[in-house]
Amino acid sequence: MAETLERARPGATGAPLLEVRKLEAWYGESHILHGVDIDVHPGEVVTLLGRNGAGKTTTLRAIMGLVGRRSGSIRFEGRETINMRSDLIGRAGVGYCPEERGIFASLNVTENLMLPPVVKPGGLDLDTIYKLFPNLKERASSQGTKLSGGEQQMLAIARILRTGANLLLLDEPTEGLAPVIVQQIGAMIREIKARGFTVLLVEQNFRFAQTVADRHYVMEHGRVVDMVRNDELNASLGRLHEYLGV
Repeated sequence: MAETLERARPGATGAPLLEVRKLEAWYGESHILHGVDIDVHPGEVVTLLGRNGAGKTTTLRAIMGLVGRRSGSIRFEGRETINMRSDLIGRAGVGYCPEERGIFASLNVTENLMLPPVVKPGGLDLDTIYKLFPNLKERASSQGTKLSGGEQQMLAIARILRTGANLLLLDEPTEGLAPVIVQQIGAMIREIKARGFTVLLVEQNFRFAQTVADRHYVMEHGRVVDMVRNDELNASLGRLHEYLGV
């Protein structure tokens, strides 16, 4: 699909692209999220910060409808999705990249990229993706299992960009990667932000988050306990250290 179709530009104001209100989520009898409130505006990169077990990944999974039970309100592009199936949420334009990446080992890079359906206009075509991710172009014929961790992460994100999804949910994209690869992932997130994509990013490393994000929500025990604008991050280090234990 043509990359030139209009998207909301970074820093856009107005109605949120994603609006989460009083979100509760359960896995079986375990009550994980307790009234989560989040807004993500078109063209923003927003991070969820917090210690392990704070509820960050569950928040992404709840937005995608991948938890056992959820309640509250999740509005995407003004449409209520709290009772929608996860496949319909994906087709509405929400792309989810889990921490495990979900690369198909039996398929090569190009086959992995072409596997998901195009869900709406505005996705990037294959040539554009290979310009953004030259490593993937070099490995186009390589099987998924033969890619490095960083290349697999790039492939998982690139695969979403082709579908036309305009909200990307990224779960720990830098986890376990070498510093030089983390820098490449950061550059890639800034590039897709510049192209107007919107990102909600789970991250534990707030130093990395500071290089890519506009705002940061801090989570503790399944609740949002703070929100910090990126230009306020250095002034807020004291309370962030307390929240994150770093």
